[in-house]
Amino acid sequence: MKDGRSRSDVSVGALVDIVLKKDQPTGRLTRGHVKRLLTKSSTHPHGIKVMLEEGDQVGRVQAVLEEGTTV
Repeated sequence: MKDGRSRSDVSVGALVDIVLKKDQPTGRLTRGHVKRLLTKSSTHPHGIKVMLEEGDQVGRVQAVLEEGTTV
């Protein structure tokens, strides 16, 4: 499992766990598939910012998962 701080680890369609801006204080994760990459730099210390296909939610990637992963 990759931590999502490197843009090369995150691709459109990938299954990821992100933390939404509103959930940053609690660290609550939201799971979904990447629709768009929003961070332009190659790395970011808090995770690459993405938009999910599910509800167009925006947040920073905390983990890149394999399809079929359950937690």
